[in-house]
Amino acid sequence: MIVYHSTKSDFLTTAFTRDIEAVILSAFRARLGHGVAASEVRSWKESLLAMAKVLNAEAIPGDCGVAVEYGIPQTSKRIDVLLSGTDEAGRHNLLIVELKQWEHAKRTPMDGVVRTRFANGEADTSHPSYQSWSYAELLRNFNATVDEADVPLQPCAYLHNCGDGADLRHEFYAYYVERAPLFLAGDAEREKLRAFIARHVRKGDRGELIYRLEQGRIRPSRRLVDALKGMMQGRREFVLIDDQKLVFETALARATAAQAGTKKVVIVEGGPGTGKSVVAVNLLATLIERRLNARYVSKNRAPRQVIEHTLAGVLHRSKISTLFGGSGSFYESPKDEFDVLVVDEAHRLNEKSGLFSNLGEHQVSEIIRASRCAIFFIDEDQRVTWKDVGSAEDIAARARAEGAEVTRLQLASQFRCSGSDGYLAWLDDVLGIRGTANPILDTRDYDFRVYDDPNALRREIERLNAPANRARMVAGYCWDWKSKTKPDEVDVTIPEHGFGMRWNLASDEGLWITAKESVKEIGCIHTCQGLEVDYVGVIVGPDLIVRNGEVITRPEMRSRQDQSIKGYKAEARRDPEGARKKADAIVRNTYRTLMTRGMKGCYVYCVDAELHRHLAGRISADLPSTAFLRAADGDESYRAP
Repeated sequence: MIVYHSTKSDFLTTAFTRDIEAVILSAFRARLGHGVAASEVRSWKESLLAMAKVLNAEAIPGDCGVAVEYGIPQTSKRIDVLLSGTDEAGRHNLLIVELKQWEHAKRTPMDGVVRTRFANGEADTSHPSYQSWSYAELLRNFNATVDEADVPLQPCAYLHNCGDGADLRHEFYAYYVERAPLFLAGDAEREKLRAFIARHVRKGDRGELIYRLEQGRIRPSRRLVDALKGMMQGRREFVLIDDQKLVFETALARATAAQAGTKKVVIVEGGPGTGKSVVAVNLLATLIERRLNARYVSKNRAPRQVIEHTLAGVLHRSKISTLFGGSGSFYESPKDEFDVLVVDEAHRLNEKSGLFSNLGEHQVSEIIRASRCAIFFIDEDQRVTWKDVGSAEDIAARARAEGAEVTRLQLASQFRCSGSDGYLAWLDDVLGIRGTANPILDTRDYDFRVYDDPNALRREIERLNAPANRARMVAGYCWDWKSKTKPDEVDVTIPEHGFGMRWNLASDEGLWITAKESVKEIGCIHTCQGLEVDYVGVIVGPDLIVRNGEVITRPEMRSRQDQSIKGYKAEARRDPEGARKKADAIVRNTYRTLMTRGMKGCYVYCVDAELHRHLAGRISADLPSTAFLRAADGDESYRAP
C-alpha cells in the first residue's frame, strides 16, 4: 500500500507550493480510512520539505519515481520515501530513505539500538541505518518483484536536524551504516545524499518500479529459502527425536492441507524440555523451503532472538530476522494474509495488543484469522504474568468460532532436566502446584541442590559456566531494578550474606542467556522463559515461603516494578478469591519455570529458611546434602551434624 505516488517534478511542485503534510494526510485517510497523530503530521511537514530540498537538483531526473509512506505488506512498518529509476547501465534501482527529525542520539551496548529523545523523554529505539536496512531485507525476502527481477535495493537514512552523528557513526554500528549510509544536517551532508541518489538514479522511470513493487506477490524469496536451509543443515540442536518427529509431520500435513481447503488450527501441548521450540523452528524452515508465507511468532522477545542468532551463528541481525516477530502485530491483518503462523510460547499470548493493551480484539483470534493455518505450542503451567491468556481450550474454542478444523497433539518425551520426568513431577508436588506420586527426588536422576549461602551458589554457577558459557543465575522478581537509573547500584541483595548482583534487564536485549559476560548478572522470568542452559542457579525470593509445612505464595512481595502481577490489586477488589488464586498460580509457575531452565542441574537458595528446609528435606537423604556442598565448596571446617 502506497499513500502518495508521483514523479520528482510533481512531488517538488506539491512540496513547495502546497501544504505537503495536508496532501499526505488526505491521501492517507483515503487509503486507510483513518488519520494519524498530530505529531506524525508535523513530521511529514518538516521531513518531506527537507527531502524536497535534497531532490531539488538537476542531477536527479525529474521523472524518477517518488513514493511516500509505503506500507510493507504483512507488517505495521511504513517506509518514509521510495525513489525509483535506472542507473547508467539501464538497470532499475530502488532507494529506501528513512527520515528522522532527531537532533541527537546516543550509543547503547545493544546491537542496532540507539537512545534518543522523544516527546515523552529518552528511550531506546532502532538505529536509523538498521531500520532502513531491515526494510530492505523485508522486501528482498518477501516481495516477488524484487526477488524475480533481482532488483538492487539501496537503503539509507537522512537525519536532517542532527548535526553531531559521532555516536550514530560509531564503529559499533558499522555493519548497518555500511549497508544503509547515514546522512545528517548541513549543506555538505545534503550534497552527499544528492550524490548518493544521483549515482543510483541516473534516469527516471516515472515510478514504474514502485508500481511493480506494490503489485508484487508476497512469498519467501529463493535467497531466504537458501539462507534458512543452510543454517539448519547439520545443527544437532534442531534434530527431531521420537514424538517430536510425529508432531512435526502431523502439523506440516495440516498446514499444507490448509492452503487449498478449510482453515486449520493445530495445538501442540508439552511441558518444559519436550522440544516445542525445536519442532517450531523445523516447521518454519520446512514451510519456507516450500515457499509458503510463514512466520515464527512469540510474545516474549528473548526466545525468538536467541533462536534467530543460534541459526545465524553471528552477533549481527541475520538475513532471517524478518521471519521472527511478536504476537501483537496481527490486529489489523486481513483474513488469511499469511499461509502459516507458528506460535511458540502460546501460553504467553495477551488479550489486547499495543503499549497500553488497548488495540485489537484478542491475540489468539487475530492470529487464527490472519492465517490459513495457525500452529500453537503451549504449556499452560508456564503462564507467569497477569496478562497471559493462552490456554488450549480457549484456542480451540476461538478456532471453531473462525470455522477452523482443530487438531490437538502432545509432546511428552522429556529432553531437559536430564530427561527426568520424575523431577518435573517432584517439582509440581514440592511447590504445591499439584499432588503427584513423587514426594522425594532422587538426585542421581537430576542434579538438584539446596544451598544455604547464595555466594557459594554463585561461585558454583560461575565455575560450571567457564567451559562452555552454559550456566546462569536467575531469581524471582522481588527486588527493584535500581541499576536501571543508577548503574553503580546492585539490585538483588541478601544483606546477611553480603550478596549482591545486578539485574540483566538492560543488557544484550533478549540475548542475555547467550552473552559471554552475563553470568555476572542475574536473570529473571522475562529473559529466560522458553530458553535453557546446562545449569541454573535460582534465588527464591520472599514471595514463596513455607509455614507449618504448607507452601505459601506472597505476591505482595514482588517488586513494584514487576509487571507480571499488574492488575492484581484492582481485580482483588472485584473478586478477592479469584484474584488470589490467579496470583498464587503466577508465583508458583514462575519458580517452576525458573527451576526447569537447567538441562543438567538446578541449584537453589531460598530467602525463607523454612522453604530451604522444606526443599532440602524432599531430596534423597543418602545423596549430597547442603552440608556436603558447603564442604565441597571449600569450607573444610563444616561437617554434617
